Amino acid sequence: MTDLKTFTLINPQNGNLAFKLFSVDDNSSFNEIQRLNYYSLIWIQKGNGKVKVDFSEYDFSENQLLAFAPYQPFMLQSDATIEAKAIHFHPDFFCILKHHQEVACNGVLFNNIYEPPYVIIDDSAKATFNMVLEQMKIEMQNPALAQYELLISYLKIFLITASRLKKEQQPKTLSQGEDNSAPFILQNLKDYIESNFKTKHSASDYADLLNITPKALAKITKNHFNKTLTNLISERIIIEAKRELYLTDKAVKEIAYELGYDDEHYFSRFFKNNAEVSPQMYRDTVGFARAMS
Repeated sequence: MTDLKTFTLINPQNGNLAFKLFSVDDNSSFNEIQRLNYYSLIWIQKGNGKVKVDFSEYDFSENQLLAFAPYQPFMLQSDATIEAKAIHFHPDFFCILKHHQEVACNGVLFNNIYEPPYVIIDDSAKATFNMVLEQMKIEMQNPALAQYELLISYLKIFLITASRLKKEQQPKTLSQGEDNSAPFILQNLKDYIESNFKTKHSASDYADLLNITPKALAKITKNHFNKTLTNLISERIIIEAKRELYLTDKAVKEIAYELGYDDEHYFSRFFKNNAEVSPQMYRDTVGFARAMS
């Protein structure tokens, strides 16, 4: 594939980034903590290192696709030169939550608290990605009628391909480990968090549900998810809060109450501690409902 360079579309309504396609050929692009108000896809083509994201750290290497949601903190660290292709897109351009039925990447590629933030790219996906990026590049160099619609179609192909790969790779992660009971406990834990995160916010609540000591559960959670149970619960609450801020015009106080917080100010501090911005700032800079009003 020829060099991408940088191609950018700006939202004419507010002057903000809508869509960006670019090449990375050094370590300066993501070597400090990023808190971007759009989605980021980074296809590592050369180099390896460590990616810090949210509360965890993972190794990355070539032919991996890293995926980050808006305001999800991340940074890449490497002693070698990194070469990559990257896509940024704002929810105003394409909202994965609103179009979940079409691309099914929310909870798989993005906002997946149980899996590392990357996909291993095989030869088939590599060919698809190269084709899609080349078409995106051509379209952005020669804008014509329905440019946004065509770019969104290419973006959907990219997202669906990556999501399918990640779905295939997920069971392998869950089955690893020295404790034969761990996969069963972890699956139950995931189910319990999904069912109870709006009402049960403490690690001990889930240890009680699983009939396991908090210490034993903490060890299993750390080994398999590389996160504490408190981190998992907090991330799940924040993802739901973001979804409500994205897609609805509910007051922050109402969202807080639905997530089990009677004190709006406490909830706002909790959100800011985890998302780096206040709920209102998140809605103002990312919220899809704002774009549709």
